[in-house]
Amino acid sequence: MSRVVEEETWKVLRELGLTAYESAAYLSLVKGGVLTASEVSESADVPFSKVYEVLNNLEHKGWMNIERGRPARYFAKPPVEAFEVAKRRLEEKMRMWEQAMSGELQPLYEKREFREKPDIWILRGKASILTKLQEMLSKTGSQVMIAIPSFAREFTEEAMPLLAGLRWSSVKVQVMITSKPVRKLHGLVSDIEVRERDDMFGGGVIVDGKEALLFLGEEDKPSLVIWSNHIGLVKFAKDYFQYLWNSSKEL
Repeated sequence: MSRVVEEETWKVLRELGLTAYESAAYLSLVKGGVLTASEVSESADVPFSKVYEVLNNLEHKGWMNIERGRPARYFAKPPVEAFEVAKRRLEEKMRMWEQAMSGELQPLYEKREFREKPDIWILRGKASILTKLQEMLSKTGSQVMIAIPSFAREFTEEAMPLLAGLRWSSVKVQVMITSKPVRKLHGLVSDIEVRERDDMFGGGVIVDGKEALLFLGEEDKPSLVIWSNHIGLVKFAKDYFQYLWNSSKEL
């Protein structure tokens, strides 16, 4: 039977909750139709001493039906139907796991005396900021969100070689700018989606929704630059970027 289906199918059956014997028995029923226990044992290479237990488990899990008689005969449910049954069972398990995690473990975590501190760094000087930005962009997997306020223009000009390099990757890049630095960016980011706003009170770079480099300031220069991988902080930054993005003008 192992040669009838691809190895990946065997793996899927196991991940859906079947044992090796149960997978082999189900596949023999899919191929052979209505079979007796001894026929399943022979075709699936399941020891006869275990075949009734295996078949009962398959019926309990919703993968097959039994035709009562002497001898009893067994037949597989359609794979699509069996999958839906397995899917519902897994979804119910997920709900139970979620309840245990959020209802019992999370309160214990929140009550503990000492909490793990996420990384939050305050960066000073162009060199350290550009180095951190280069590090973030070098390990980007799928998405970069960039918001460039007017007070970060000087930094932006020095960072442009790093940002422009994203054009040749498969990473989704969104750049949001204010009206003042538009000309300097135009052309360098021609393959990147760019939108414009009249003003922004902060900015930064968010990579893959996992870490953020945030700029806070006013007038000509940032007054504070923060890097963090704090889940809550990065999510807030990403959600706020998306909120501003949705109300920005396309270039």
